[in-house]
Amino acid sequence: MLPGDIQTHVLRLSPGQDLRAALNTAFAQLQAGQNTTAACIISAVGSLSRAVLRYADQPEGTLLAEPLELITLSGTLSADGVHLHASVATARGEMRGGHVMPGCVVRTTAEIVLAPLPGWVFTREQDAQTGFKELVAKPVGRA
Repeated sequence: MLPGDIQTHVLRLSPGQDLRAALNTAFAQLQAGQNTTAACIISAVGSLSRAVLRYADQPEGTLLAEPLELITLSGTLSADGVHLHASVATARGEMRGGHVMPGCVVRTTAEIVLAPLPGWVFTREQDAQTGFKELVAKPVGRA
């Protein structure tokens, strides 16, 4: 690999797989096999039979139990877990988007391209200002 080249990993998730759990597993495999400490999603398409999305400023997720097209998926992956946001469209073309919670189930397929970020370490630490565990991104070799 030349400096600046991005090594990608392509996943195809099957019907019935939980989107979030599958991405946590995929990152754990990258971490074990390549000592990857940070990654991001660069592309995703597919469909879901159900989605659980947490909308802005809501304490709980909202269940969407119907066939959905996965329009966008973005996020960061680390040993501390994944942080994902998605937008989905119903069969009527209505859009919904939010924070991806457990329970997003693949309907026919989900094709996801991941990019390991070898120069970075991602962790999540409690942030006093937001009250949430937030991303801390550090270049490799820096404390």
